[in-house]
Amino acid sequence: MYKLDETVKIKIEHEISRIDKLITTAKPLLDLCKIREPDFIEITATAQILHSFYNGVESIIIMFFKNFREKLPNDTHWHKALLEMAFGSNSKNVKIFSDDKKDKLEDYLSYRHFIRHSYSSELKWSEMVPLVKKLDEIWKEVKTDLKNFINSN
Repeated sequence: MYKLDETVKIKIEHEISRIDKLITTAKPLLDLCKIREPDFIEITATAQILHSFYNGVESIIIMFFKNFREKLPNDTHWHKALLEMAFGSNSKNVKIFSDDKKDKLEDYLSYRHFIRHSYSSELKWSEMVPLVKKLDEIWKEVKTDLKNFINSN
């Protein structure tokens, strides 16, 4: 088993707290969006929340693999390759997340890609609804995997 440097653990814990703060701060908007269709400004803000959430998860994955001196992908599909690495597709077979998270995180990755290449006027609430409704649940699951991984190293 590979060990996490204590400084890296602290940085990862900080990033986890940033995602916690994002979700806590966004709760009123996310709750509102669960009971009625949001307007343009609310959709745009919610899209940014989803984008920030996945970017935070991705930042944590990068910290883990930099700690293990794992070569990070740098081609045009590096985001997808990085996520695959978190499920054991790396030279050390290090697995950060349990397999049941893969499809769920891929949904957020896909949406992150869409957000990066779209105008706010192109956002479709119908595509965001499942991600918004499951955000709390997936974050709890992902955070549990992260904490378990940190504690096992």
